[in-house]
Amino acid sequence: MPRKTASGAGKRKDARQAIVESALTLAASRGWARVGLGDIAEAAEVSLAEVREEFSSKSAIVAAYAADIDRAVLAARDPEMAGRPATERLFDVLMKRFDLLNARKDGVGAIVRSCPSDPEAILCGPVTLRRSMRWMLEAADLSSAGLRGGLRVQALSALYLSMLPVWLRDDSEDMARTMAVLDRRLRRLDGLTRSLCRLAPRRGWRESRPAEESG
Repeated sequence: MPRKTASGAGKRKDARQAIVESALTLAASRGWARVGLGDIAEAAEVSLAEVREEFSSKSAIVAAYAADIDRAVLAARDPEMAGRPATERLFDVLMKRFDLLNARKDGVGAIVRSCPSDPEAILCGPVTLRRSMRWMLEAADLSSAGLRGGLRVQALSALYLSMLPVWLRDDSEDMARTMAVLDRRLRRLDGLTRSLCRLAPRRGWRESRPAEESG
């Protein structure tokens, strides 16, 4: 199989980015339910064949955008957060995520609002969400491995879903309401996990990787 040339790889990356950005723009202007794959191809100025080469469905486009956000959050990890309590590390990571999402808030909001009536989103959305939350845990230096990690993923996914409406309604420049509610809910989650693990206090959200490995 011949190797792709650098220019070919660059064109493919450009097409992929154009498709994702066009999908979000159309979602914001029309509502996600009214956006078809043909509409996205036309807006991105690519063929339907090119859209199919990159993505299998609209949900796959959403998943690609979520993955882009994951990578941006991971690239922006703050080394000064090391050693801080887990609730603070998670707060920092999730606020970075919301800050990045702000650039496409209208489009993201349209997609979120369409989910309850979109069978494809109902089937595929939870997988994308859990994948992103695994990376957010890792970004906060909390393991997502094993049974304990799986429970953390579930808990963080539920918290993140509960925060999306708060963030979508927050029209302040500094996201003050989002920060206040997120801080309160993270502390409540930390308190709950500590209550459930009272006999093993090192299993709370504040636990770091070294503590897990030595415990």
